[in-house]
Amino acid sequence: MSADKAKTHKLARPFKQDRDIADWHGRYTPYDLAKEGLIALVVVVLLVTGLAVLFGSPDDTPVTVKSWSTANAVDFAATAIAELDGTSGTATYGAPYNTNGTAMSIGPISPQKWLGVHHPINTANDYVLGPLSTVANQPEVQAAVAEYKAASVDQQAAWTAAYEKAVADATFVNGKLVVPAGAYGPVGVIISSLTSMARSGALDGALLSSRQFYGTDYTKPLLFVADGTFLEGLAVNQHLAGDQWGMMNETGSYPGQAWLWLYTLWYQVPAIGNSDNADIQVFAIMIGLTTLLALVPFIPGLRSIPRWTRVYRLIWRNHYREVEGQGGGTSTSGSPPQVMGEVREPVTVSG
Repeated sequence: MSADKAKTHKLARPFKQDRDIADWHGRYTPYDLAKEGLIALVVVVLLVTGLAVLFGSPDDTPVTVKSWSTANAVDFAATAIAELDGTSGTATYGAPYNTNGTAMSIGPISPQKWLGVHHPINTANDYVLGPLSTVANQPEVQAAVAEYKAASVDQQAAWTAAYEKAVADATFVNGKLVVPAGAYGPVGVIISSLTSMARSGALDGALLSSRQFYGTDYTKPLLFVADGTFLEGLAVNQHLAGDQWGMMNETGSYPGQAWLWLYTLWYQVPAIGNSDNADIQVFAIMIGLTTLLALVPFIPGLRSIPRWTRVYRLIWRNHYREVEGQGGGTSTSGSPPQVMGEVREPVTVSG
């Protein structure tokens, strides 16, 4: 359709307040876009720099397997035995780490299941037996690992169950893990040696080993630490737990990033927060709300709320005070030009 025909077609159809743009018959104000943009950039840079100096993010010491085992060796040992017998959070999580858990889903929609296991983690081998197999000059450790691997599944389960019961009453005295005696076979030597390895910092390095030159994949140590109670305790103290709106917070700065409140809000709803499918439910809600927001300019009625509420007169009150004081300068519809239900002030650009 040519420009002339399009213009004729536009004039032929009736004007619709919710859809069409009224012609502007008021005055135009010169506006230097380049100048204003430069001023805005300078102001933002100064504000960001100044606020970063005054209220910068805290430089907290990172939590590592070494710092965890040093601060709470008993919690480390209790977590290590759960990794060995496959009852930890990571061991039973499911995709993308293993096939032991039930994937989150909403009806037939289950992206976690569709993507499958693409970061495989065997907690017994990756967190306990594998790292200990690298320990040199400690034949008793290698003998304990070999004995455990050679035992039947039932025997391994009996050993780990006995140790889990005993470690609940464990203590750490004079640099050694002291666990009540029990029928846990080589597991006592295995967990005690792993605790010493962790406190030395060697376990951190073993969990970061990769084929790449730079070890940047911290998935294994992070999941290991998260399976214990130490990291959770630190999170609660810093207001970072899920029931403390933790997603919108940051360490040392409470309440933190308030713009994340909408995402965190849904986890405070008991029906969602207590659900095994909470993450995918919140994700679906946010996708729906984001889509609705993106479609606002195309939804009749909803897109006209700014016009009906006349909120633009509050925003541009100085402009309307000046125009109405002169007794003119209004559009044919009594409001500034509107695009997709929004109002904009007409300007001319110079520079």
